[in-house]
Amino acid sequence: MLAKVNSMAVVGLDSYPVEVEVDIGQGLPALNIVGLPDKAVEESKERVRSAIKNSGSNFPMSRITVNLAPADLKKEGPAYDLPIAVGILFADKQLPKADLKKSIFVGELSLNGELRHINGILPITMFAREKGFERIFLPSVNTVEASLIDDIEIIPVKNLNDLILHLKSEKTIVPFERTYDLEFSNYNSDFDFKYVQGQNSAKRALEIAAAGGHNVLMSGPPGSGKTLLAKSFASILPRLTKNEVLEVTKIYSIAGALPPDTPLVSYRPFRSPHHTASHIAIVGGGAWPKPGEISLSHRGVLFLDEFPEFPRSVLESLRQPLEDGIVTVSRASGSLTFPARFILIAAQNPCPCGYLTDSAKQCVCTPTQIIRYQKRVSGPMLDRIDLHIEVPRIKYEELSKKEASESSEKVRERIEKAREIQHKRFARPGVAQELSNKHNRGVDGIVSINSEMRPQDIKKYCQIDTPSEELLKSAVSQFNLSARAYNRILKLARTIADLATSENIDQAHIAEAIQYRPKENRY
Repeated sequence: MLAKVNSMAVVGLDSYPVEVEVDIGQGLPALNIVGLPDKAVEESKERVRSAIKNSGSNFPMSRITVNLAPADLKKEGPAYDLPIAVGILFADKQLPKADLKKSIFVGELSLNGELRHINGILPITMFAREKGFERIFLPSVNTVEASLIDDIEIIPVKNLNDLILHLKSEKTIVPFERTYDLEFSNYNSDFDFKYVQGQNSAKRALEIAAAGGHNVLMSGPPGSGKTLLAKSFASILPRLTKNEVLEVTKIYSIAGALPPDTPLVSYRPFRSPHHTASHIAIVGGGAWPKPGEISLSHRGVLFLDEFPEFPRSVLESLRQPLEDGIVTVSRASGSLTFPARFILIAAQNPCPCGYLTDSAKQCVCTPTQIIRYQKRVSGPMLDRIDLHIEVPRIKYEELSKKEASESSEKVRERIEKAREIQHKRFARPGVAQELSNKHNRGVDGIVSINSEMRPQDIKKYCQIDTPSEELLKSAVSQFNLSARAYNRILKLARTIADLATSENIDQAHIAEAIQYRPKENRY
């Protein structure tokens, strides 16, 4: 007899319907799975056999063929255990006939029939609702994560025996009641601007970066506070919106990186990979492409400490994501696109010994060593960074101050006001839903903050008066600025004006934006 059960496949950040077809025919006892399964799917035959037996049912001693359709779509992971087991029981007539056309089954089985946690349940549930499915049967440990999606019935399954009794109408599994509230928070309250003594100019630059989503490069001697500033930066970022929470949680769900005690990521991500991280770890990829660090930092912060120590190939791979907000991982079997709209915070020493710009210690590096060290980061990469700031040694008078600095909460209030101005500026009918849908598909094109402005947006929203234009013209000529640097200065000036609640960009805003361009090397 033939039985069909619906399931889902996750490829990149997208989901696709999979029809699990089970046929029990004559011949020697065997269980064959076809339809481009990976090793984890092929091994499900042993898990399914033991789970069915240990759940009190009979495993048919016949020739069983399982087809995962469509056959040209690669199937990955253990989530097909449950639909395969249910399909076998229906094909063997151990379960009564039922209409399962509007139901989805996903879950990994243990040998005793219990269901285990699976990755990617959020995009699976989202896609199931979009395709008109009415209910989804899934492991009970994934229930809260799936309940973030409305308008679909969530059936939490603890073990295969409970599901069998439910399908026989001998025991009812009560659908999950949605009682979970989204809680919005910042990354970590242990790091706050009030704990950072001095460095007022660096704090000002980070405030501008947070307000407009701009990239920052901090340079200074060891122990000047670059890492502490970077970690505190996450605490001044605006709280995630509901659409952004779903965007970020979807990525973490696919990557299997969701925190064990919470079903969603409600704070701005802060990722800080070591400089020995590989190209694939940063960008994403693998035989079955997964999101990398730049996608895991989507809508948050990517902090690269010891910036010049990263391999040149890794730094160069960031150039396209910094411009487009997406990254495309191409393989022989196809290409996948992941969102990567992050704020880059980089930190470096000015030279190998670290004391080139230090007022208290003398640099012992030769000019050749300094030039070689500084050239580890290419010009095109530096050109994509909006704010280049010096973080000098902190004097004793600053360190010994008793009064606390301005808190992150107060700074964040100004940033949220500036972001509100930007959202109103770029808003248009249906923009919120359009933004969510496009980013969920990994396709950019919707502007929400100043750093994302396109050339046409710059011409429209970054108009400057004659004195400001003369100042900018002089800066472009004197510093040999590129067209990209010119546009980035205008974007930065627009953010500075928004922080000052100024409708127009004036000369002071342009002047401050120009001073954040990289300075000439000493050698």
